Amino acid sequence: MNTLTRWDPIRGMEELHNQLSSLFGRAPLRRPEGQEESITVAEWAPPVDISEDDKEYLIKVELPGLKKEDIHIAVADGALTVTGERKVEKEEQNKKYHRVERAYGRFARTFVVPDDAEADKVAAEFKEGMLGVRIPKSEKAKPKHIEVKVA
Repeated sequence: MNTLTRWDPIRGMEELHNQLSSLFGRAPLRRPEGQEESITVAEWAPPVDISEDDKEYLIKVELPGLKKEDIHIAVADGALTVTGERKVEKEEQNKKYHRVERAYGRFARTFVVPDDAEADKVAAEFKEGMLGVRIPKSEKAKPKHIEVKVA
């Protein structure tokens, strides 16, 4: 007897994602049988903007809901690492959750410190869920203006 199987292209993508995730040691997507919408266990990597001007490099990390004590910054071997943890909120007994999309747990983001930066003068500021890490450029790297004299 032949059976008819419903083809779900998203399911195939999730299976591929799970295989790649296990290869790289990451949390797989979880989809209970019979449910149409996937439920994911988010691997948290906070979003980052990196910019520069003539004086410095600026790394902005979005960390809503964290406290200053939950964030650690280290500079070593030409790399700047931002680590931290967003703790799971306490579950209430009489509450039924229909969706949990916010990511929790530990995170680590590592960035290469450019050669023209002064890694020993890194400064950080945390305000309203936004971490700003400033890495000043060395004096040697700053452009020098030379006046050209006409004879």
